[in-house]
Amino acid sequence: MRAVVVGGAVRDALLGLQPKDFDIEVYGISYDRLAAFLARYGSVDLVGKSFGVVKLFAEAGAGVDFSVPRRESKTGAHHRDFQATFDESITPQEAASRRDFTINAMSFDPLTGEVVDYFGGQEDLRNHVLRATSSAFREDPLRVLRGMQFACRFDLRLDADTAAECRVLAGEYGTIAKERIGEEFRKWAEKSTRPGRLIEYLNDSGWMMHFPELHALEGVPQDPDWHPEGDVATHTMLVVNQAVRVADEAGLEGDDRAVLLFAALCHDFAKATTTQLREREGRMRWTSWGHEAAGGPMAQGFLERIGIKAAIVDQVVPLVENHLAHSNIGKEVSPRAVRRLAMRLAPAGIVQLTHLIEADASGCPPRPGGLPEGARRLLDVAQEQAVERKPQAPLILGRHVMPYFGDRPGRHIGEVTAAAYEAQADGVFSTEAEAMEWLARYMTSKV
Repeated sequence: MRAVVVGGAVRDALLGLQPKDFDIEVYGISYDRLAAFLARYGSVDLVGKSFGVVKLFAEAGAGVDFSVPRRESKTGAHHRDFQATFDESITPQEAASRRDFTINAMSFDPLTGEVVDYFGGQEDLRNHVLRATSSAFREDPLRVLRGMQFACRFDLRLDADTAAECRVLAGEYGTIAKERIGEEFRKWAEKSTRPGRLIEYLNDSGWMMHFPELHALEGVPQDPDWHPEGDVATHTMLVVNQAVRVADEAGLEGDDRAVLLFAALCHDFAKATTTQLREREGRMRWTSWGHEAAGGPMAQGFLERIGIKAAIVDQVVPLVENHLAHSNIGKEVSPRAVRRLAMRLAPAGIVQLTHLIEADASGCPPRPGGLPEGARRLLDVAQEQAVERKPQAPLILGRHVMPYFGDRPGRHIGEVTAAAYEAQADGVFSTEAEAMEWLARYMTSKV
C-alpha cells in the first residue's frame, strides 16, 4: 500500500500558496479495505463511495479525503454519464494521466519528500502554461470551464494543443448542469488573480459562443478621450483585474468578492447595444447613453443563465444600473439624493458601489485611476447619513398603519407604507415621533 498527496494541494504548495484541501490517493488497496483501515483513526464518511472517496474526520476540524484510483468511461451524452471502475493494479502514472491538467497531475510522497511529476506540471507552472494531461481530457467538457478559472487564478495561457481539444468539446456545453457552470464561474470570481484573462481564454478555447454578452463587447468603440485603453472588451478585462486589487485592499472574500467581480464583468454589457456616434461639443463622439439602466436586465439574464445564486445576482443588478451615479455629482452632494441612491441599490450598498466605481475608473490606462472625487463625496455623505451599507430602516411599518383601517389587511397598507418611506427618504421626517405625526396628517388627508 502506498499513499501520496495529489492534485491542488501539490500545485498550491509549489506556487508558495497555503494548501486548503488535502486529497490523499492510496494505491494497492480496495475501497472497502481503505474505509475499514481509516475507521481505526477517526470517524469516516462514505458519501463519496461511487467515486472511491472516503472522508476521514480525525479530531476537530475539516475532514481529509482519501481515495482509491479509478478509471472512468463515458456512458452517455451528459456530464454525469460516467461509469467508474476501481482496480488495485492501477499505477500512479496511469491515475495521474486521467487528471485534467498537468498542473493538477502531480503528487507528493510524504515519506520520501519527492514530488512525482510524470507530465511536466512543474515546468508548465514555471512557464505559465495550462496544458491537458492526456487525451482523457476530452471525456469531460466541464474541464474546459475548470481551465477557465485555473487560467485566471494562476495567470496561465492556454496551450495550443489543449485549445484544440477544448474546441472539439465546444458543442457539449449544453450537457453540463447549470450548477456546475456556476461553480466554476464562482471560483473565477472568488479566486482569480488575473480575471482579465477570461475573454482571451474563451476565444482561444472556442467557447466564447456560449457567452454572447461577452462576445458582443469585442470591437465596441469608446471615446478615446475617456477610454484610451481601447474597446469595451479591453476595458472590461482591465476593470475586473482592478476589481481584484480593490477587493484585496478592502479584505473582501466569498460572496462579497464575487459580487464585486461579477458587477465589474457585467457593468458595461449594454454598451454593445447603446453605443452610437453622436455630436457632442461640436464634434462626433462615441457615446453609450442609457447603458447603465439597460445593463441591469442583461447582467441578470447572463448571471442566472450561468447558474449564479440569487443572493449575488440581486446585488449585482442594482450596482450595474447605478455605476455612474457619481458622474454628475457637483461639489454639494444632497443627502436626499444619497438616501434615495441607497434605496435604489438595496440589497447592495453604497460602499460596494464605490468599490465598483474605483475599479471602473482604474480600468482606463493611462488615465489615472483610484476613487473619483465625486464618488468620494458621495461616500462621505452616505456615512454622515448612516446609509453607506444599507438604506434607512422604514420608521412607519404596517403595524402603524393597520389601526387606521380597522386592522383590516390589504394592498392599501402597502400603499401607505410605500408613501411613508418615500417621504422619509425626502427628509420630511427623521424620528419616530415625527413619523407618527406625519402618518396622522397623511391619513387625515386621505379621509
